[in-house]
Amino acid sequence: MPVSNRSAQRSAPRSPLRVAVLADSDTRWKWGALTARRLAPGHRLTGHLLRGRATPTARQLGEVGVRADRLTEVTCAEFLADIERERYDVVVLALVGGAVQAVLHGVRALWPDPAARPVIVTGYVGVVYEKLADGLLLRHGADLVLANSRHDAQRFRAVYEGVGADAGCVTETVLPFLGGAAYEPAGSRATTVVFAVQPSVPESRADRAYLLERAAGHARLHPDREVLVKLRSRPGEHTTHLEEQPYQRLAAKVPGGLPANCRLAYGNMGEVLDGADLLVTVSSTAALESLHRGIPTAVLTDLGIREALGNHHFLGSGCLASWDQLDAGLLPQGDPEWLAAQGVAPLATTPRAAGAGAAAGAEAADPAGAAAAEDADVFAAARARLAALLELPGLPPVAPYYTLTTAPRYLPGILARHHLAADGTPLPGAAREGAEPSRLRRRLRSHLRDAARGLYRHGVQRVAPLIRRMGEL
Repeated sequence: MPVSNRSAQRSAPRSPLRVAVLADSDTRWKWGALTARRLAPGHRLTGHLLRGRATPTARQLGEVGVRADRLTEVTCAEFLADIERERYDVVVLALVGGAVQAVLHGVRALWPDPAARPVIVTGYVGVVYEKLADGLLLRHGADLVLANSRHDAQRFRAVYEGVGADAGCVTETVLPFLGGAAYEPAGSRATTVVFAVQPSVPESRADRAYLLERAAGHARLHPDREVLVKLRSRPGEHTTHLEEQPYQRLAAKVPGGLPANCRLAYGNMGEVLDGADLLVTVSSTAALESLHRGIPTAVLTDLGIREALGNHHFLGSGCLASWDQLDAGLLPQGDPEWLAAQGVAPLATTPRAAGAGAAAGAEAADPAGAAAAEDADVFAAARARLAALLELPGLPPVAPYYTLTTAPRYLPGILARHHLAADGTPLPGAAREGAEPSRLRRRLRSHLRDAARGLYRHGVQRVAPLIRRMGEL
């Protein structure tokens, strides 16, 4: 059902919603843009990338495959100026918790009284296995805080109720990029194994080298299988988390090199899963995509089952396994009850078509297609809540749990990192309203930002590890 445009001109003919997404990395852009398409099909999408260390490159955005009608790079203050000027109906915040909190206080400063402000939506890009209370309280104040499963919705409400905060904003949905074709079993043997790596898990060079060598060893042990090491980013690029030890560099140091049937792979995860017979990971959200399709999925236990790794989230899933077990032929299957609690309903088995699993790209091209129909009921509650808010003549001011009364020491530092004062207003010089820089100045700033990012990434990936190793001597 189309949602009417909430604005001062209520008597005007209905028109597509104006939706803005602010994201700070490639994976969060994917979540935010696809969430927007689920909540408001057919809307006009304006994308904003928060300027920072993880701002995605053009290549990363192309790999995600979700396009906006307009896409710009902004600071927090510039984004606040834009939403005040453009009067969007819905704003989706696909950000880390601190950035969400900063925008929420900025919105409160813009609309301190009931007004026809945008509906603010936020949530998580995947599995929530750490900093549950911290991350949730930093997101409190949004009109909708989306939970990706029944399990998450219960946990989210418990946190908010535990501090006496309103939990009515918590709304159960699913991950918006679950989709693609159901897995068609290839028999008792896997022919294509995908090892989905993560930027920061595990963290140490030795552990990451171990996992890569085990993937290469699996390929040597099974020459009839193809082992793809699915990478998130190229050296010098950043994603949601820092990657100090890129697998590309570790691959060059594998004893004897990678075998012919083991190779590094990039690309959209949905497309990679189209040909997969076994997905292996430590704790990546890719495991949920794989389980949704019914693909055998292994969550590695080689490094232990630990909160720091995030694989403890998969307790009871039926997917915990070691490389030794996989070498011996194990093809783990997800437990139905665990999957249901996690919002991962396996698809009915249908013939697999090439490219059918490019969830992000397919949904971008056809937001009302099969993938959207598949989980229409799961997003119905969120759409209904959004519709009700949009029909109101005005919305109350956002009311985050963190204020100068509840967190007088914590909150100002969070806002200051995004160049906002303690009351949520931009600090002097943070937003340059009305000052449109010349083309030459824009180009110069762009080059300076690129150079600064390059230096930062060089420091993270080369200098910092060297200093750490010297400190251990």
